Amino acid sequence: MISKNTLLTDEQIRINFQRWLCQAECSDISDPDVVKELNDIKDDREKIREAFCRNLTFGTGGLRGIIGAGTNCMNVHTVAGASQGVAEHIKRHVSGEGGRIAVSYDSRRKSQLFARIACSVFAANGLKVYLFPRMMPTPCLSFAVRSLQCAAGIMITASHNPCQYNGYKVYGSDGCQITPETAEEIYEEIAKIDVFADVRTEDFERSCRKGMIDYVSEQVHTEFIEAVKKESVLGSKEADRVIPIVYTPLNGTGCEPVLRVLKESGYYNITVVKEQQGEDENFSTCPYPNPEIREAMILGIEYAKRKNATLVLATDPDCDRAGAAVNDGQGDYVLLSGNETGILLLDYICRQRIANGTMPEHPIAVKTIVTTELGQRIAAYYGVETINVLTGFKFIGEQVSCLEAEGRVEDFIFGYEESCGYLSGTYVRDKDGVGAALLICEMTAFYAHQGTSLWERLDELYQMFGYCLNTLHTYGFEESEEMGRVIEEICQNSVSFGGMKIEKVTDYRSGFAGLPKSNVVKLLLENDSSVIIRPSGTEAKLKAYVSVCGKDKGKVRMQEQRIVTGLEQFLRL
Repeated sequence: MISKNTLLTDEQIRINFQRWLCQAECSDISDPDVVKELNDIKDDREKIREAFCRNLTFGTGGLRGIIGAGTNCMNVHTVAGASQGVAEHIKRHVSGEGGRIAVSYDSRRKSQLFARIACSVFAANGLKVYLFPRMMPTPCLSFAVRSLQCAAGIMITASHNPCQYNGYKVYGSDGCQITPETAEEIYEEIAKIDVFADVRTEDFERSCRKGMIDYVSEQVHTEFIEAVKKESVLGSKEADRVIPIVYTPLNGTGCEPVLRVLKESGYYNITVVKEQQGEDENFSTCPYPNPEIREAMILGIEYAKRKNATLVLATDPDCDRAGAAVNDGQGDYVLLSGNETGILLLDYICRQRIANGTMPEHPIAVKTIVTTELGQRIAAYYGVETINVLTGFKFIGEQVSCLEAEGRVEDFIFGYEESCGYLSGTYVRDKDGVGAALLICEMTAFYAHQGTSLWERLDELYQMFGYCLNTLHTYGFEESEEMGRVIEEICQNSVSFGGMKIEKVTDYRSGFAGLPKSNVVKLLLENDSSVIIRPSGTEAKLKAYVSVCGKDKGKVRMQEQRIVTGLEQFLRL
């Protein structure tokens, strides 16, 4: 078995390439694009090395990589191998009629093909498959897993990555993304598999005729929409539902469900960004379709200026994230960070639940450790307990499942993370861009009726609880081992950072406060500042989350710059 991230030798690369070149075309699972690429690169040693230098890593996020030929890329063979590994895992742990699996896909290149390949492998392994008949968001997949009582779910998506990427996300029977332990078990199964000799497969159409593959009924989608609508906390309060809203699904899966939820909830004054409404696997007008960044929102903001819109709303391609830009009252639109939208939603939900008499006796909000601490202060103000979890929304979903097991699922009122992920109900166990879209519009309409705006309410929260600036900085590395060295050096540097005194170092690598071990380090600095450093789960990148709080915005921003400069000096950039 080859360990994760292990670079293969030149001889191993040569053997793998020759085998793929010989067998890819005659395999039961084949893609002409893979065959063509293999022939195109056969005389290019560097491209062969890039494609075959390692096996694409399977982790808690499943697979994610560039679409192309080779063991290090997303293609029909790596998808089939992963599906065989998932099937082996399910068969090992589930027996009889419990062996069911739900599959969905987004608008990306090869997504539908990869979904059909996965279904064919699952069916050949005796698993009953439920496939969405058209592209559907990740939260719909999470909902379907539980609704159809499946042992697992597969979502073909690379979320908000550029168009050359695709991915394969795995969900457990609880609708949550799989745990690190389950991911390791599945990886061990995948590592045993020869993608040309060990993958069981059957023709997709034949499997459909045999009843091994069924399409998910429209009723499941409708039930999901109804569950989202129940998360409204407006109650009997008035709201200005005629506010002009500009919405962009960024050429992804959100268009149908988001517009349906909003219109069925009374929001009709919606302009959709035409260039980003339909499927575009190249994301021509938003090369990096991430609602966290302004570049992805430029077209939406241009529309908003022409329409004098109150809100610009966006969801990413698999519609698990939602972003918002608001009119700042000066003629421009400000993109709210995930932290800012998160605290606005938390504050709004708490206020409305208390006003409506629907706040549970022991309410709980869940956030990740890299999400602003301001949320914890706001939650405490409303008498809400905050649970902090490791980075990744699967850990928030896991907390919902734990509360359910304790008979306390109704105590959960909100889960959020800094990367524009939000969940206000328990109908799914992952972040939900559809539900977030509804609450963001509802919150905007509520404040508009009161003659104010999200921008003004955000300023009020800063006045009440203090200004907090949270920024994310990402640094690329050639090898993961180098990132490990950097994290170790940071842990050893326990005196100062960026010219500021280090008051405490929290090393999550050995476990902390009951959390699982994780490759994360937090530096608590003087003046209510902190830096959290962790490697990306999908790329050779180091992520640094800088948080600075204070009353004076100017001083806070200067302090943040000092910390970032110190970080980059430490990294020798």
